[in-house]
Amino acid sequence: KGIAAPGRAGIPLGVMKVLDPRQLKPDITETERILTVLDETIVKLEITRLIPRVIGSLERYARMLGPEITSSLWEHQKLSVEIQHLLASPGDEESKRDVEQRLKCSLRNILRLFLANPLLYHGLKYKVRVRESPADVFIKAFMEFRDFMLERLLTSPDEEKEKMQFMKDISLRVEKNTETISALQEELAVVIQTRDEELNRKDKMIENLKTSMEDLAKDCKAEIQHIMEEGENQQKEDEKASKYKCARLKQEIQLMGARFNALVLEHRASELVLRKEKCKAEMEIQKWVQKYDIDMTEKQATYDGLQAAYNDEKDQLSLLMEKHALLLQEYTEIEEERRRLKEKEEEAARIEARRNDAATCIQAFWKGYLVRSVYKSKLKKGKGKGRGKGK
Repeated sequence: KGIAAPGRAGIPLGVMKVLDPRQLKPDITETERILTVLDETIVKLEITRLIPRVIGSLERYARMLGPEITSSLWEHQKLSVEIQHLLASPGDEESKRDVEQRLKCSLRNILRLFLANPLLYHGLKYKVRVRESPADVFIKAFMEFRDFMLERLLTSPDEEKEKMQFMKDISLRVEKNTETISALQEELAVVIQTRDEELNRKDKMIENLKTSMEDLAKDCKAEIQHIMEEGENQQKEDEKASKYKCARLKQEIQLMGARFNALVLEHRASELVLRKEKCKAEMEIQKWVQKYDIDMTEKQATYDGLQAAYNDEKDQLSLLMEKHALLLQEYTEIEEERRRLKEKEEEAARIEARRNDAATCIQAFWKGYLVRSVYKSKLKKGKGKGRGKGK
């Protein structure tokens, strides 16, 4: 326990999910279908295990099974006896194959009838007592295979890596524990050797004490004789007291016998009353069972109607899902076309903006050029007038 606790504290969440199948839940349709097939196979195996026991007491369960299943079981029993005779005696192989094929078809038909009435199967499962057989081992192994498949289907690659790393850590711990156990075994061997030596020494001491006791017995023989005489006297006194006590006990036994007879009469009267109440209760239970059978039949019919409606709605849902996939594809294409048009519009707007900026810049440059030209012409005229005045 001291080794397991630290390891569990360090187990990753993914590994804990893999190691504990009760925490696994199917989340995809394929996994659910596989598990459904495995669960149905387990149910068929359990029904097959019950069939020989039911056939052995078919008259007892005929009312519970109904005429259709009872007749199928009778036919299956006849085919089983026939195939046993054919296997026991050499005969035509073709006949054997024919009987085997009919036996397989009969078994499939019986399984179909039981699966169509799950309440009957569950009732037989808890009512029929089947001895443990190799079939139980196979069913248990198949259930373990189902859990293993569930674990494998729901284990992701990352979780698998975590599990492998966890198993490696466990192996290292086991190796360390093995080394510790080896060291402890060596210490245990030393302790055992020491204990054996001590036992040998004590055996020798016991032998010496036995010799001393034999000598003491010889010396105490006269005293033992005296004690035996006293014991005989005490025995005689005890016999007298025992006789008196026996007489008193006999009187008590007679009184208890009379009281017992009175209680027997009283209990017989109460037993009669209880038997009447039991019969009344059994009749009431039978009425309730009949009412339960009627209610279950009505509910089964309702369930069949709901199942048919569910199948129709499921088919309609499949058609709608196909239409939805087509509309989704068209919607995706339209969105892509809109995106391309928007990108083209944005690109045209950017080009137009660059053109406007360029035109503004050219206009500004041109206006500046005109202003500078006018200013230069004015400067030239001013200089010409100044020179004329000087002359």
